[in-house]
Amino acid sequence: MTKRPQIRITLIDRKGPAGCHRGHTVGQSWDFDTQRGEICPMAMHTAFLYIDILRYGGSIPGQKPGQAIFSCPDADTLNIGSRSFRRRSSSKVFAHKAEPAALHA
Repeated sequence: MTKRPQIRITLIDRKGPAGCHRGHTVGQSWDFDTQRGEICPMAMHTAFLYIDILRYGGSIPGQKPGQAIFSCPDADTLNIGSRSFRRRSSSKVFAHKAEPAALHA
């Protein structure tokens, strides 16, 4: 049985006029399996959909394989997150970099 890939969520941008109500800042990163309780529940509500799709082999149309860029549902904040994964048995990162131009597509 293969191990599930490690999930990493990184805050890559903020588009809204207000700061995050939970105090998250651009550049913060969390391991989904061990730190998900530290992430804003509103952002996790959105991220989980992508995590579930990608963790079990699906893909997101218009996104690089193994990557999902999503936004916080708080209209005042609009934090932009990137979800990436890597195999637990190696340190190879499959899709961690997010291009800011892709956020405007």
